[in-house]
Amino acid sequence: MTLDLRQSWPAPSKPKPVIIVGAGGIVRDAHLPAYAQAGIPVKGVTDLDAERRAALARDHDLKHVYATLAEAVDDNGTDAVYDVAVPPHAITDILPALPDGAAVLIQKPMGSDQDHARQIRQICRDKGLKSAMNFQLRFSPMMMAVKDAVERGVLGELLEVEVHLNIFTPWTLFPFLIPMDRVEIAVHSIHYLDTIRAIAGNPDAAFARSMRDPRAADFAQTRTTAILDYGDRLRAVMSINHNHQCGRKFQSAWFRFEGTEGAMMVKLGVCYDYPNGEADELWFCKNGGEWEQIPLEGSWFIDSFMGTMRNLQRFDAGEDDHLYASTEDGYQTMALVEACFKSLEVPAVGLVLD
Repeated sequence: MTLDLRQSWPAPSKPKPVIIVGAGGIVRDAHLPAYAQAGIPVKGVTDLDAERRAALARDHDLKHVYATLAEAVDDNGTDAVYDVAVPPHAITDILPALPDGAAVLIQKPMGSDQDHARQIRQICRDKGLKSAMNFQLRFSPMMMAVKDAVERGVLGELLEVEVHLNIFTPWTLFPFLIPMDRVEIAVHSIHYLDTIRAIAGNPDAAFARSMRDPRAADFAQTRTTAILDYGDRLRAVMSINHNHQCGRKFQSAWFRFEGTEGAMMVKLGVCYDYPNGEADELWFCKNGGEWEQIPLEGSWFIDSFMGTMRNLQRFDAGEDDHLYASTEDGYQTMALVEACFKSLEVPAVGLVLD
């Protein structure tokens, strides 16, 4: 059975230039390569660190280096799209300085917690910003294909969503996470929670346990189990271990989507041998049939970063009628993340052994 599934977001007809706000590693490694591949022009960059903004401009041939955000806004107004890639605690400092009505893409997560996300949402509302969150896994070719298949009924009624990771993540690459109280769900599994929401909608409730591991002792949590409550028909679970140090053979990083008519398996290639990664994969099996690999048009990294900016540009130009990852929708992902963290405080039911 050959499936022709949607895997990419259409390009804007006349993209505006992009102003980069924050010249960190994710911009260098993903945003700028993706925009170059998508033919989206990047006009300039601003960052608090003069050396870092100058280096990014030099390495990517950006014509304008702005010493301050105010300087960038004065030069561009709403004639540019602002790509805000700063730490979550800084988002509420950046957004008020943008022009009212501007188009802005905000790096995930949407603030440090749900209260912070609520502040971000209100700023966006008050300023009339055309604001989207860079929850880009939902824009990856594999996940767009799954969403298309689910919406077209290819799997029948969706009954199972399972995320399983048993990998080795070199946490020493992320020393900025060491002082954080919220780590694994907040910066990693948030992608999976957001993607589950994008495909299956909001659960009614969530239960989670996220914990430390002596093999990554400096970090608050690197292992997570979560159950999302969708009632008595759809089962959604996550099992995440970032500390498997026994080689590649039994590592795993995949989603399973299963319905009454068939199933899909998604391999998250970037999670293997991070940051080198392997190829993403998408497989489909109709009940009673054989597994068939579906060719992918690209990968989570970097192709999904094209989709988030394309959708924002098209919405800003009136070519799309909605933002697939708007701040309003992103707030709901943060609500799910918050529910998972709150559930850490709730004791499980103890055994009665007498």
